[in-house]
Amino acid sequence: AKKWINIRKSYGNFYKVPRNQTKLTIMLEKLGMNYDGRPHSGLDDSKNIARIAIRMLQDGCELRMNERMHAGQLMTVSSSVPLEGAPAPQMPRYRN
Repeated sequence: AKKWINIRKSYGNFYKVPRNQTKLTIMLEKLGMNYDGRPHSGLDDSKNIARIAIRMLQDGCELRMNERMHAGQLMTVSSSVPLEGAPAPQMPRYRN
């Protein structure tokens, strides 16, 4: 994977909370959810992250790629892209 969504960044931007409020258990708690499964289990963590993403989508968040790898370096996607929670501009689509 060279591009992905860092759910912690998306959550913090969308719900306007500081980085220290974006730990998995805190995000779940603030959304009124319990942690399902065993902590630090890759599969259970992934399922819980998916539950957070679904809730964010239901709340109107437009999840977008916000990190990528370039030449072996972690890069944050440019701030010129719309922030989470803001609707993306609608561009006309042309067909050739």
